[in-house]
Amino acid sequence: MSTDVLTPAPPATPLRRLGTAGVFLVALAATVLVSAVHVTQGTSSVGALDLLALPFGGDDEAARVLLASRLPRLLAGVCVGVALGAAGALLQAVARNAMASPDTLAVSSGAYAAVAAAAAFGLTLPVPLSGGLALLGGLAAAALVLALSAGGRTGTTRLILAGSATALALSSLTNLLMILFEEETTGLFAWGSGSLVQSDLDAVTQLGPLIAVALAAAVLAGPRLDILGLGDDTATVLGVKVRRLRLWLTLLAVLLSAAAVTIAGPIGFVGLCAPVIVRLLPSSVPGLHRHRVLVPLSGLAGVLVVLGSDIALRAVLGAQAGVEVPPGVVTTVLGAAVMIWLARRYRDAGPTRRPPAVRTGATRSRAAFLVVVAVLAALLAGAIVLGLLGGDRWLLMGDVANWLQGRSGRALTFVLDQRWPRVGASVLAGAALAVAGAAVQAVCRNPLAEPGMLGVTAGAGVAAVSLLTFVPLAGVWTMSAVAGGGALVAFAVVYGLAWRGGLSSDRLVLIGVGVQAACTSATVLVIVLSDPWNTAKALTWLSGSTYGRVPVQLIPVALALVLTVPLLTWLRRDLDLLSLDEDTPRVLGVPLEPVRLAALACAVLLTATAVSAVGVIGFVGLVAPHAARAMIGAHHVRLIPVAALLGAVLVSLADTLGRTVIAPAQVPAGLVTALIGTPYFVWLLWRARARREA
Repeated sequence: MSTDVLTPAPPATPLRRLGTAGVFLVALAATVLVSAVHVTQGTSSVGALDLLALPFGGDDEAARVLLASRLPRLLAGVCVGVALGAAGALLQAVARNAMASPDTLAVSSGAYAAVAAAAAFGLTLPVPLSGGLALLGGLAAAALVLALSAGGRTGTTRLILAGSATALALSSLTNLLMILFEEETTGLFAWGSGSLVQSDLDAVTQLGPLIAVALAAAVLAGPRLDILGLGDDTATVLGVKVRRLRLWLTLLAVLLSAAAVTIAGPIGFVGLCAPVIVRLLPSSVPGLHRHRVLVPLSGLAGVLVVLGSDIALRAVLGAQAGVEVPPGVVTTVLGAAVMIWLARRYRDAGPTRRPPAVRTGATRSRAAFLVVVAVLAALLAGAIVLGLLGGDRWLLMGDVANWLQGRSGRALTFVLDQRWPRVGASVLAGAALAVAGAAVQAVCRNPLAEPGMLGVTAGAGVAAVSLLTFVPLAGVWTMSAVAGGGALVAFAVVYGLAWRGGLSSDRLVLIGVGVQAACTSATVLVIVLSDPWNTAKALTWLSGSTYGRVPVQLIPVALALVLTVPLLTWLRRDLDLLSLDEDTPRVLGVPLEPVRLAALACAVLLTATAVSAVGVIGFVGLVAPHAARAMIGAHHVRLIPVAALLGAVLVSLADTLGRTVIAPAQVPAGLVTALIGTPYFVWLLWRARARREA
């Protein structure tokens, strides 16, 4: 008997017996089946039997419905699915990062912003020019994100943060255009989440061949992509021109994404889901995960995701939902789930992992701290006065003095009675968001974290918008309670999913971004299903507006500050230790989990009340604590008041600027803070990259 040890053969799974060609055939068969089901759905009474009778001389009405409505929608779904699936596979290969996609790299947001800008300025462009404009927008966004994240190879968190910040800035710009040019951009809001509704076959017939050529070029580059996956140095030794290859592949991916946006708008996260689905197939199938096979299979998986989401949407909500509700809502929720799964799988390094600590900055003397506080207090007083004076009608200091003494006329009294609650709301909300950001950054030990990127703001937003839409006469306290409940649920989900043997800063941020995307899609769903009046109100409210504030709406934010600031000040030493590392607080006897939960609960309460008062305002919780830390150091006994003053000044000035720059029209304060905060955030990322490369 031979004593040799034989290596067992891989198990003969059904997919292994099929081989690569068999897997392709199964995927094609699934695509055909899903397409057949898709074409039977619609708002008309034409059903499957009517369509089957067409080759045998069926009803002319069925033929008209098929050619005018259902076939264009089906072909749009096929083109978009193929383009986004292949683009996601290419971007993940270029960045060597499983979370790279047209959405996380802000490619879709850039393309959408370019198309929206053309519509806002009244330009009616043919499909090729519209596609070229989308290509330029997507290329600019992708170039910025990849530059900030060093091509995505320095870490998933940096890539996602850079992409999220860029996408937020571009979304803010797009929302601003839609608010200022409401008539010209009618219908763009729902289209901004991806719509397969097509009036004809022009877009599909003109961009379909372009997608096919780009896909063929990507397949031909498959072998070099496999070599690139071995590392830049190895690929260079094997004769691959890495820089040129990466540039051309990025261009191909952006071209595919721009074509998809031109056809159907930005359908979210298909480019993330499709390659992941293919990679979940058994690796025992020979050659299945080589890029020559992976890229086209990802395209087919993208078709299944897009068409399957559209089928599920109309099956659950009815045929009319296919017209009103963008299928991108469903794909974004699916993509958020995939992103959370990837974060839990790839970012988990157990309790020994040490997230990057918050940089403390230089600790200033007590005199310097008092000077900073005095200067900021003076700036805040000036911002409040400017807010009272500025608007569509500029006032004088004497007018304000007469109003305070009760000696102003009826018209002046009416103006100032409208303005002071807006000024108060902006000051209180800015302070609340800044303090919340300081707490979140201490717990996460990450200076780039903020409540919005942990899903808290989006959770409060979806709850508040739902109440605003379905119970428009709800009171202030009800709004605050519902917003607080939404923020609390989002926080509980993020914290629970991020906890795996310890709290990982990176995992917390990545899961928070996924939950934020899911909540944003839920908000879009509520808006597009509601009546136009609530839609317009919710659009402005989602951009962070102080319009129409009344004094009673200031009370919840003020109470939240009164309750949380003393508690966080009492926990100041524990927060200082939490900002250092994981071990030092344990050695010194700090009860980690109670302190973390208390700090994050304060952040949730502050964020929820701020959202209920002024809507969704981004970047304040990031910029204000970071700037305060640079001014006076990281000791929270000083950081909290300085951050609160900075946040109040920032939001107050943003609100005043939005009310005056294009008066009588108004720019919501949230859009101004996003456009101001994004360059600062970009600078932080760039400085962090330069510091790492030094």
